[in-house]
Amino acid sequence: MKKIITLAAALIAATSLFAQTKLKVGATPEPHAAFLNLIKEDLKAEGVDLVVVDFTDYVIPNEALESGEIDANFFQHLPYLDSFNKERGFHLVNAGGIHVEPIAVYSKKVKSLNDLKKKATVAIPNDPTNEGRALLLLQAAGLIELDKSAGITATVLDIKKNPKKLKFKEIEAASLPRVLADVDAAVINGNYAIPAGLSATKDGLFVEGAESPYVNIVAVKDGRQNDAAIKALVKALQSQKIKDYVSGKYANGEVVTVF
Repeated sequence: MKKIITLAAALIAATSLFAQTKLKVGATPEPHAAFLNLIKEDLKAEGVDLVVVDFTDYVIPNEALESGEIDANFFQHLPYLDSFNKERGFHLVNAGGIHVEPIAVYSKKVKSLNDLKKKATVAIPNDPTNEGRALLLLQAAGLIELDKSAGITATVLDIKKNPKKLKFKEIEAASLPRVLADVDAAVINGNYAIPAGLSATKDGLFVEGAESPYVNIVAVKDGRQNDAAIKALVKALQSQKIKDYVSGKYANGEVVTVF
């Protein structure tokens, strides 16, 4: 009898292993990949074998998703996704919102934005959506004034008033922490600021408000948003485990969950 039970248990385990659905998800390191690694075992219990594919830029993860190299990605906010689809003719959609990483202005040369001298150099992201986001932040800080029609796709060409005659360096977002010491200030996205040891609430000279529309999402190819494995992924990322992790790891508000 014991042999029969043992054999049955082995068959169930083997069947469960065989039935696992492999799900490849691209992510930037922090906090996205950290979240994903945290829920691997939870997904395995749901029959999903989560494979995290690390990326360090904002372009290749979407190209990999559109081509089918990966099943989903988790690194970008919704305005960036919309802009990318429009620019590249891609077919990527939002499968679920997870968190906001407030963008902030940082500096190693001044303690306050009021201390920025005339013709100071400010580094900003060079991708269309995050450049607009950075410029809107600088406008909110009172440093510049943008054309009212510019919106979230604003560029430096939309700057109508620049009292300090600030100079802007448009740089790849991932490189901004590395150039911070070489410029007077830089506007840095949360998922690149955090690994560099920068805290928006502690180190930021001006921080994006909690009303931010820039929610980080799980993106998939259109048509896959209702796949069981994708739904399980989003559910796990919108779990109390993630909330608890965020409240402990990012107690200073560097990351804010939206569910």
